[in-house]
Amino acid sequence: MTASNDIVRVGVLGAGAWAQFAHLPGWKRDPRCTIVAIADPIVERAREFAAQFEIPNVYATHEELIARTDIDVVDVCTPSATHFSLSCAALEAGKHVLCEKPVAYDFTETRRAAALAASKGLKTKLGFTFRYSPAMRYMKALIDEGYIGTPFIFNGYEQNSQWLDPQTPLRQVDHEADQTEIHVSSLEGYGAPIMDIGHLFMGSRFKSVVGTMKNFIPERMVRATGTMMRMNIDDGDIFIGEFDNGGIGSIQTSFVTVGNYPGIEARVYGSKGALICRLVEENGICETLKGATADSVEFKELEIPQRFYPAGGSARESWRSLFYANLIGSFISEIRGEVEGNEGNFEDGAHVQELINAVERSFRERRWVNIPLEQPPVAGSAS
Repeated sequence: MTASNDIVRVGVLGAGAWAQFAHLPGWKRDPRCTIVAIADPIVERAREFAAQFEIPNVYATHEELIARTDIDVVDVCTPSATHFSLSCAALEAGKHVLCEKPVAYDFTETRRAAALAASKGLKTKLGFTFRYSPAMRYMKALIDEGYIGTPFIFNGYEQNSQWLDPQTPLRQVDHEADQTEIHVSSLEGYGAPIMDIGHLFMGSRFKSVVGTMKNFIPERMVRATGTMMRMNIDDGDIFIGEFDNGGIGSIQTSFVTVGNYPGIEARVYGSKGALICRLVEENGICETLKGATADSVEFKELEIPQRFYPAGGSARESWRSLFYANLIGSFISEIRGEVEGNEGNFEDGAHVQELINAVERSFRERRWVNIPLEQPPVAGSAS
């Protein structure tokens, strides 16, 4: 474990838009860390980011960065298909790992990565960005304090309209996949964060689910080809389920439903009260939280205490930098031993991925599916 007074030294893999607008600003914002190096196969792009964020070392390969002995944490911010191999390489080298979701398309591989980290005494964290929003942090604190009493029902939504227009190029899809069957897209890329929040707020995990997936817009522009193609992917889905603790829940995700970024809404209803958190940029505000109690049933907006914001943060900041600053701050505190535990880690990611795999199986087999899954997920879950 890094000592509490040590500066955490960071190496970043990937020089894409999400690194530029969320990851790198998050690391730069926290004085307890320093970015030592960045690597990307498009080395010119890595050099641009190095100049922008004052990063002293630039590499074209991940091997060169991971081999450095003066790096404590590797941040994997690369295309999804590379996450598992890069995370494992960093863990094998004795580095803590922050990885964008998913670690792997198969929950058993995510669990393997979690076990590798545990065997080496390393911390991991997944890019479950939205559990770290100030409003969500405050909502979790209220739940822990007993505001809602015993949780009964969770409703989660993750939706916006960024691919409602079929001319908007799709990214991270397999355009060579068999298009006679639907492939997972929104369920995984968009569903994971709200599934994670459902587990977090209910204090329990789904034990049984039934769901469906739908391809609403079949012809799309594909970034990899620059042409319109048949893309049989789920651009909308919904499922219901039962939690281990007796609660019930529903989750809907889509990237063709009208609404602004990031499009997250979490609702929890309990024996004493209810809370509704919306992470949607509207009228210059990126998050709101409302609460009601059994003796005051009209929902009223709750003010989010400043202690849940990163330094200099407010609800009028971009959600990208605001929420990710809290994620980075949480990971640094864990690595330095300033707080106990390791939230939002690869094991949490494995449970979310198992839920995704279960919903997909439910759709394909047209039945309720129990968790834990006894067999590997069906083929075709990677899209």
